[in-house]
Amino acid sequence: MEPKRFTYPKAEKLKSRTTIGHLFTEGKSVSKYPLRLVYMPLEDADIEGKLQMGVSVSKKYFKRAHDRNYFKRQLREAYRHHKHILADKLDKPYAFMFFYQTKDRLTHEEITAKTILLFEKFIAQEGL
Repeated sequence: MEPKRFTYPKAEKLKSRTTIGHLFTEGKSVSKYPLRLVYMPLEDADIEGKLQMGVSVSKKYFKRAHDRNYFKRQLREAYRHHKHILADKLDKPYAFMFFYQTKDRLTHEEITAKTILLFEKFIAQEGL
């Protein structure tokens, strides 16, 4: 059995403007306050991995860039440590956008706990 690798390689970073646009127009979403996950299956055959993830923190809630960057780092870290929950269940590539949607300043432990619940809710919703 291969050990879990807690990485977030460049191939998993969602950067395509067209894919992000499709996420907002055609994607489904699942929420676990204060986190939200917008997702859609990818049809492209040239995707290296099964996941592509982007993160976002609203300027509406955090005016200062360093605050937004802090919470984006927390979201990426929570994803990096718990993406195996998603990767083990997925059979086709998915694109995800991960949002932090509150002005409340949650601790790293709270964000991690909510991330795990959100990923499990996604798996239940998709019937994987």
